[in-house]
Amino acid sequence: MLKSLSPDVRQYLIVTGNYWAFTLTDGALRMLVVLHFYQLGYSPLEIALLFLFYEIFGVVTNLVGGWLGARAGLNRTMNIGLFLQIVALGMLLVPASMLTVAWVMTAQALSGIAKDLNKMSAKSAIKLLVPAEAHGTLFHWVALLTGSKNALKGAGFFLGGVLLAWLGFQGAVGAMAGALLLIWCLSLMLLRDDLGRSSAKPRFRDVFSKSRAVNVLSAARLCLFAARDVWFVVALPVYLSQALDWSSSQTGGFMASWIIAYGLVQGLTPRFIHQDQSRPVSGRAAVGWAVALTLIPALIAFGLTQDWPDGPVLIGGLLIFGVLFAVNSSLHSYLIVSYADRENVSMDVGFYYMSNAMGRLLGTVLSGWVFQAYGLGACLLISSVLLLLASLISVALPR
Repeated sequence: MLKSLSPDVRQYLIVTGNYWAFTLTDGALRMLVVLHFYQLGYSPLEIALLFLFYEIFGVVTNLVGGWLGARAGLNRTMNIGLFLQIVALGMLLVPASMLTVAWVMTAQALSGIAKDLNKMSAKSAIKLLVPAEAHGTLFHWVALLTGSKNALKGAGFFLGGVLLAWLGFQGAVGAMAGALLLIWCLSLMLLRDDLGRSSAKPRFRDVFSKSRAVNVLSAARLCLFAARDVWFVVALPVYLSQALDWSSSQTGGFMASWIIAYGLVQGLTPRFIHQDQSRPVSGRAAVGWAVALTLIPALIAFGLTQDWPDGPVLIGGLLIFGVLFAVNSSLHSYLIVSYADRENVSMDVGFYYMSNAMGRLLGTVLSGWVFQAYGLGACLLISSVLLLLASLISVALPR
């Protein structure tokens, strides 16, 4: 069946499968770390610090990875990312007495490098596998990759909660490392050698984008993802366990369901945004969707101050936030691939996802600190402020 497909479609399927496998383990690992170390008595701020290097190294990796992808090929950066994730998982298989904060932070640093190498490679590859004039196809392929990735990340959250309850921390990590090792071996054999390699070897100083559109979109992306992670990464799972007395399986299951639904909406976004398949989507669309999203965290925060049950307020608000955030994220993911220069696509995409990683880093640190000091309501209000900034920045996107 695969032999009947065009070479570009086969490569797209290989890239997507590679990305899927990585994302599943990455989502499971995040939930494992949050729940396991919360059970060990770590505070929300200490748990947030476990992910500090994950986000910091993601910032650096996207810059260096984009340059490396242009020089050496996206197949190599993708396979290096998979290998580093296997090493990171292996580091967590040591005896429990060795799982110090410093050790886990180092493993998370490797995982952060791996994640962003893998993501940058996958997103950049799509630009090269779709004809330049096929704007509708590009949007659909990007939306499919992004949406399916997030659906699988949600499945990973669920998997992490279930594996922790079933196999324990080390058993769960070992099972994931073994599965990813098999995927890595297949990827080494199947990915095309020259994918994404630039004909002119770029200099390292070229990693910073010279495109105004890419720079504006990157700034909006930073605010967008900081706004999500300031309450979603640490504050929300701890609040569900602490205030609502949910078990690890319940928390993992709910987070998984939310992200799976979020991914499905991302995959469907082109159907109700992109009507004219012959033309690229205008940056104007990003403004309206960001403005709509800005109101939701503030409304959830208001609802939590009223004499209403916290559970329905939080869950209902999360559902609305998830739909609107999914559309924003899918639209951004398409716009960066559309704006990126075809010859050095990995460098533009890498710069953009560097901003994405900076936003996640800011949101993760704030999530632990603000929640511990001021509670979930404060996290939600900060989220709305960041989304307002994203809306204002998006006004400068090309029309």
